[in-house]
Amino acid sequence: MKLSLDGNWCATVTEEPLSLVPRFEGRTVRVVPYTDVTERERFFLNTFGSQECLWDMPDVLRFTPAGRHLVGAEFRVPEESASAEDCARVPLRPPVRPGGLRADEARDFRQEMTSVHCRAPGDVVLTCLRDLDVLDGPLDARIGIAQDLALLVQHGSVVGWSLSDPARYLTASYADPDPNPPTAAVRRLFTECLDLITQPLILDVEDGEPAALERLRAADQALRGQQEDRHRADALRTFISQLVEDHIDLPANGTDSSTAATD
Repeated sequence: MKLSLDGNWCATVTEEPLSLVPRFEGRTVRVVPYTDVTERERFFLNTFGSQECLWDMPDVLRFTPAGRHLVGAEFRVPEESASAEDCARVPLRPPVRPGGLRADEARDFRQEMTSVHCRAPGDVVLTCLRDLDVLDGPLDARIGIAQDLALLVQHGSVVGWSLSDPARYLTASYADPDPNPPTAAVRRLFTECLDLITQPLILDVEDGEPAALERLRAADQALRGQQEDRHRADALRTFISQLVEDHIDLPANGTDSSTAATD
């Protein structure tokens, strides 16, 4: 199968998916071989494809000059979340076909990141799409480029990606996820954190709504006190860390503490 990516750049599907385990780090899903900053720099120097550049943040797909095979990828989860009605329209077929990619030519390109994410009930699958128009028709294929990570293909073009059981792959930067399955508590907190960083709840947090701020406080406290599955709990705190820093010191009524003290 021939796939088209952004900029009239093409690749052919192979029979060899990546053997690497995905890492869900913050708002980014990475399936890469490097384990520190130095190795990351070397990785980009020795490969070609789509990559970040200064303030430009496309999705990353990297290929080896020799053989032109896919050796790593990074996908950012977009901030916009689809409605429950649209999420229910995400196609579940065709089934995932494991496979890698081989670039048709050795040159750089730019792969625009997706614009909206869809959550399955219980957050068992996270699907990120180019746009919601993708849901108006069936998919041609779902190419599993790594364990539980698939590219979504429509009309011969890559129109998104999906990660099954995303809570399993929560981890800190450069670390492989815990091989044990996540606890039920961490799964619940994963859903709560996703709620907190997406609309409409994030708008209530930013507006200082008391109920939303209380949910933020409760999630932060629960993650701090989580004894089991500590590695994933620490990783989850990065999802809400900026919100906590910006809003957690506000009193429950959402007013500024310094102002309240002078009233």
